[in-house]
Amino acid sequence: MTLDEIEAFVAVVRSESLSHAAERLELTQPAVTRRIQNFEEALGVALLDRSTKPMRTTPTGRAVYDQCRAIVREIDVLRQLVNDGAPLAGVLRVGVAQTVADIAMLDALQSLRHAHPGLQARVSTGWGAPLLQKVEDGELDAAVVLLPANRALSETLVAESLSSLKLAVVAQKGLLKRRVWTLGECQSHGWVLNPDGCGFRAGLQHALAAQGHALKLNFETLGTELQLGLVADGVGLGVVPYPLVVASAHADLLDIVQVSDFKPEITVRIVRSRAIGKMESAIAVLAQSIAQSFKSAKLARAA
Repeated sequence: MTLDEIEAFVAVVRSESLSHAAERLELTQPAVTRRIQNFEEALGVALLDRSTKPMRTTPTGRAVYDQCRAIVREIDVLRQLVNDGAPLAGVLRVGVAQTVADIAMLDALQSLRHAHPGLQARVSTGWGAPLLQKVEDGELDAAVVLLPANRALSETLVAESLSSLKLAVVAQKGLLKRRVWTLGECQSHGWVLNPDGCGFRAGLQHALAAQGHALKLNFETLGTELQLGLVADGVGLGVVPYPLVVASAHADLLDIVQVSDFKPEITVRIVRSRAIGKMESAIAVLAQSIAQSFKSAKLARAA
């Protein structure tokens, strides 16, 4: 077996497609197929179930993949060490929660370009759990996610807390009287929320369930500004980070509702693999800029 065969196998499993793996490796699809076949012959086992679409690993193939992705990570580190004296170049793959992207990523990417002009950032957005899995699988170099303070991570990952983030319950201006409400009282108006997978929605749903209430979902949408626009139109209540409420084009049409028994707060964390190599300095630039953006957002709110 060869390293080329191992890298081809890892690429196919990650892509769930021979054609996509070939594009990633800059090879023809027949060349990738030959490498996978040679790898299977060297091990004497079938690694891929070719009867399924998308292509999946066999049970043995999954165990082999777990070992192979660790090998590929270590090889990447070795390659970076060899070029230790050269400026950072290539692609930095970063996953970002949409809320973080809205508040901090423009400044963070500008800081990264200034510090490492030869490095290209490839940014994707998504929910926290899938992004963490992609970091663990080696598909992303790092992810900036929103997590409860007590959330434990895999031993293969390193996390740094960048900020805490308070959430606000928001309503159409004038819809609710200016007093302190309970979550149960708010529930009767219904909610405008992100789809399943959103940590804000999960936290609200958990708090309601603890009080014996089922979530009353009036509208499901993706994107904070659209969510706030719908709340401003009276479609329902929302749960949104304070900085985004203040910065919204709909801010003048919204009220922040004081809720006595629901005061959610989450942490903003940047998570990376332990075997990140030279990219650690680039990730540090992103972390510093994101932390500063959230600090500035808090100061603006206090003012």
